Amino acid sequence: MKEISLYIHIPFCKQRCFYCDFPTFAGREKFREDYINALVKEIESKCSNYIIKTIFIGGGTPSHLEVKELEKLLSCVEKLNLSENVEYSIECNPGTVNEEKLMLMKNYGVNRLSFGLQSCDDKLLKRIGRIHTFNEFLENYKLARKIGFTNINVDLMYGLPNLTIEIWKYTLEKICELKPEHISAYSLIIEEGTAFYSLYEKNKLEIPSEDDERIMDKMTKDILKKYGYHQYEISNFALPEKECEHNKVYWSLGEYIGVGLASSSYIDGYRLVNIDNMNEYIKRVENNDNVVMEKHKNSREDEIEEFIFMGLRMLSGISLSKFNKKFGVDINSIYEHVIEKNIREGLLVVKDDFMYLTSKGIELSNIVMSDFILDK
Repeated sequence: MKEISLYIHIPFCKQRCFYCDFPTFAGREKFREDYINALVKEIESKCSNYIIKTIFIGGGTPSHLEVKELEKLLSCVEKLNLSENVEYSIECNPGTVNEEKLMLMKNYGVNRLSFGLQSCDDKLLKRIGRIHTFNEFLENYKLARKIGFTNINVDLMYGLPNLTIEIWKYTLEKICELKPEHISAYSLIIEEGTAFYSLYEKNKLEIPSEDDERIMDKMTKDILKKYGYHQYEISNFALPEKECEHNKVYWSLGEYIGVGLASSSYIDGYRLVNIDNMNEYIKRVENNDNVVMEKHKNSREDEIEEFIFMGLRMLSGISLSKFNKKFGVDINSIYEHVIEKNIREGLLVVKDDFMYLTSKGIELSNIVMSDFILDK
């Protein structure tokens, strides 16, 4: 049986954050039970013939599920062919977990938690639409440790409205003192369709200047390095041997199945996307109808671009021999001038078997990536 990764989407939230553009909903609790029933059915029909090497239950807020709904989902996953050393992650929002839910996760084999925190400043948390305080996060984090979770990620965000350099420094140091195994530190991107976007359009969003954001970015790397975290991807930092294996599947163009509303899959060279209408999703699964909304067969050029775009997100970069093996050509036969130009500009390095971004290249990664777009 083929080894594959599994992503499970839970689209429910207690409240939608002001920066969020994911396919999630607040106030749709009445659909939860039917949605979980449909999700279980989709998992059983799509995943039974694979060995699952990593699992990520994300959202939305998976920890917003009721205990019986969570148990139904975890019980279904437990019956799949899981690899012996499966990495099994679930996203948790502070303020939506308790001892019963955490014990349930632990008993069903979840071995990695990911807490969405974003900031240690309560005023800022309120301003960005979070439903919890820093203290609630601390209580949840300590409870998870007490229950025996030894692999925890904390999500943080900079570039937020009204975020000062001092508050960001305080947040980083406060979290580092807790010693989570993994820290994701993202810069805010203002996406269309979010509450922040409409404020931004009306000039009512006070975001930090580019210079301040650059300082925050450098501060992130310096402080995390001081506390023993190594940066292995543009926004991700880990203690030794605690990198997120599931996300590395995406970045290395590995195969995965996505189940649930609006989820994506990449398998046998196809990109698949599920429908994003809740009623329609539930109805189709109940009737054994197809829930895939889009199916796109990647061309060779698509595969090459994606291999490069995703691979350059990793600090170790792209293996040139792996590129050669996958596509049957030397990378220079396609990109010689692009590579030379970016090396000349100090944005790219080719050393031994690897091609990777420099520090300056990471800052300007969007510009570098655009150079690798092929004419089709």
